Amino acid sequence: MAHADHTRDPCPWVVLYDFGGAFAMGAIGGGIWHGIKGSRNSPRGERLVGAISSIKARAPVVGGNFGVWGGMFSTFDCAVKGWRKKEDAWNSIISGFMTGGCLALRSGPTAAVGSAIACGVLLGVFEGVGVLLSRVFSDGQRPQSPLPPPSMASPPMASSSIPGLS
Repeated sequence: MAHADHTRDPCPWVVLYDFGGAFAMGAIGGGIWHGIKGSRNSPRGERLVGAISSIKARAPVVGGNFGVWGGMFSTFDCAVKGWRKKEDAWNSIISGFMTGGCLALRSGPTAAVGSAIACGVLLGVFEGVGVLLSRVFSDGQRPQSPLPPPSMASPPMASSSIPGLS
C-alpha cells in the first residue's frame, strides 16, 4: 500500500509548481539540444551565432511543451486523487493516460486513444520501476544471510591425530 506524500504542497498549488518545473526542465534541455543542433548546422565561423539563434528560437517552445504536459498531468493527478480518495501508483497511470489522450485530441480519436494508451503504459513502467527500486533499497526488505554470524568464543582445538605432534 502506498503512503501519502506529505512533503508536497496541496493540490491546487502543486499544479503551478509542476508546470514551472517542467517548463524549466524543458527549456534547459531544449537549450542544450538546440544549441548543439544549431552549432552543427551552421557554417564554420558562425557556429556560436547559429547555436544562440537556435536556442532563442526553439528552447522556449520545448519548455512550453514540457510545461503544458507537466501542468496537465498534475491537474489530472489532483483530480484523480480527489475522485478516488486514495494515493497510489494507479493515480499516475490514469493521469498519464488522460494527459496523453487530451494532448492528441486534435489529431482525431484514433490518435488520441493510441497516445493515451502509450502514455498510460509509459507511466505504468515508471511506476513499476519505482516500486521495484523502493523494494530493493528499503531496509525492511533486505534478505537475511543464511549463515549465523560467527560467535566470539572459538571452539577448542582438536588434538592432532598424528603421533609425535601432541
